Amino acid sequence: MRKLISILALSAILTANASAETLLKETETIVKSPDGRYEFVFYQKQSARGEKQMYYRISFEGESVIEESELGILIDNKLFESALGIPNDHCEHWGDNLAFTGTERKSIDETWCPVYGERRSIRDRYNEAVLWFQKGTGTSPATSDGYDKRRFYRLNLTVRAYNEGVAFRYAFPEATNGLFLHVVGEQTRFTLPEGTLAYYERWAQGPYSLLPLKDWQDECERPLTLRLRNGLTVALAEAAMTDYARMKFRLSEKKNNTLQASLYDSVDVTTPYETPWRIVMAAKKPVEMIANNDLILNLNPPREIKNTGWIKPGKAIRVTRLNQADALKYVDFAAERHLQYVHLDAGWYGKEFLMESDATKVDPAKDLDIPELVKYAGTKGIGVFLYVNQRALSRQLDDILPLYQKWGVKGIKFGFVQVGNQHWTIWLHDAVKKCAEHELMVDIHDEYRPTGFSRTFPNLLTQEGIRGNEEFPDATHNTILPFTRFLAGAGDYTICYFDPRVKTTHAHQLALSVVYYSPLQFLYWYDTPDRYEGEPEIEFFDRVKTVWDDTRVIDGVIGEYVVTARRGGDEWFVGAITNNDAREISIPLAFLDKGGKYVAKIYADDDKTATRTKVAITEKVVNQKDILKFRLQASGGVAMIIKK
Repeated sequence: MRKLISILALSAILTANASAETLLKETETIVKSPDGRYEFVFYQKQSARGEKQMYYRISFEGESVIEESELGILIDNKLFESALGIPNDHCEHWGDNLAFTGTERKSIDETWCPVYGERRSIRDRYNEAVLWFQKGTGTSPATSDGYDKRRFYRLNLTVRAYNEGVAFRYAFPEATNGLFLHVVGEQTRFTLPEGTLAYYERWAQGPYSLLPLKDWQDECERPLTLRLRNGLTVALAEAAMTDYARMKFRLSEKKNNTLQASLYDSVDVTTPYETPWRIVMAAKKPVEMIANNDLILNLNPPREIKNTGWIKPGKAIRVTRLNQADALKYVDFAAERHLQYVHLDAGWYGKEFLMESDATKVDPAKDLDIPELVKYAGTKGIGVFLYVNQRALSRQLDDILPLYQKWGVKGIKFGFVQVGNQHWTIWLHDAVKKCAEHELMVDIHDEYRPTGFSRTFPNLLTQEGIRGNEEFPDATHNTILPFTRFLAGAGDYTICYFDPRVKTTHAHQLALSVVYYSPLQFLYWYDTPDRYEGEPEIEFFDRVKTVWDDTRVIDGVIGEYVVTARRGGDEWFVGAITNNDAREISIPLAFLDKGGKYVAKIYADDDKTATRTKVAITEKVVNQKDILKFRLQASGGVAMIIKK
């Protein structure tokens, strides 16, 4: 791995023990991104409550993105506070009346290579400031480290400014009294400029509505993408959420145009401890945010799995007819169509929602022999995934993992996982770790949304947390997803093709396999092998990859269209989709090597028939200077394979 690390500055501690005016001046801290486009400003001042409160603001290229907003954490530790001799009247506001004790700065520039991804290498470059605070008063002698163990607690605020966005988190240094902290919420707020519109989504598999920051009926999912009146597109997101409570956004009752970080539930932590990252990204063109989505991975710890040779991304088809004869047909179809996996879906071990269903055994009512199926599939180069509902996982995880490994199963799809509170968050990520110990890959379905854990444990290939083809969304929804849900990471959209309920053209579905990133890409979700009748355009699904050496987001407007090009080896795959409206698009081929000659195989809506299921296939010699123009049908698309 190529690594360029430069620790540019470890600053001296700034002591703030003078007048209030001096304190406020010294605590104004500015952190800029390496390219200078982002600026994060931190300061303290008197709040409406009459307390000295922490605030911040963020600008991008001189434009206001986050206006003056509160920072802080809410702790309900009355016994802890009493033991320290701190008055209880404000014991829950750990952002109030903090004494600033110093700051430490550093700059990092390194490059790391993921096991798989949208790009072969990822640059991790940022400027960081860690601000140190303490709270509490007393007269007893200080300890050797300068702190009164009985009367002080400490809180740090870490800020990182990347060229791709700004992130901040709270940290609690190790407490000397050994008590836990009962976190009941955050004071973290995001005040947006007047006139901001939000792509509101109430739950992880919900539809989107473009709404002003007022009169929301409920909280909003993350990432939350926003349109500012000044033309900027902004996204608010979360990273490294593995042992905390999930954050969503709700409207502040105290201030207009302000969003409050809302936790699912309270959290109990022991020090030292760091909360998940809160992220702010901005762009003049929305496609720039898609190109910068590695930021969430960068905010997670490096890989902990040493041997990763068994982690193999690929394409999969779901076996819906749960009997041995049909399962074997799916294996044959997968091999013929150059897929890598078949997946036995819900029901193979019984009714998934009943606690008595045993995931160590095949349902006696099903004619299935999984070890034999795995053995046969192996002769065809096909692996097997098994679906297991969390009801069984929570009871039988330690039993099924060695068993599935013995059977030769390659991975598990976790179904209907409980998400949100701290207990199930910890359980879920620990379960992924245990799967890695048994060389099992994981796909998490239902409401779970990624926050970058796949960097640390890449056996977590993908996850749902998306309104995909299980619910047959329209094409407009599909053109919103790249700018919203996919900013968080891979999404298992479950692409369909033959099912008549699909609301888009077939060319649109082909293009989705490029536009949407998922290392484990499910194809033919509601389809069966017998629906295939030799359609020549299916060769695109045969050849498309699921992980990439390079990705270029060519063009797009949220809710209108998007064009993406991805390279795997010496081939480029291009996908373009439009919303519910017909559209003319241009695709410049500037991403190709200069001076090279290429052949583009094009799979487009068939203008001659104008039917949803017809795809026209053409070939054309192209080069870097060419700009290809297409007329997409309503809910249509175009897919291309370009090779030297």
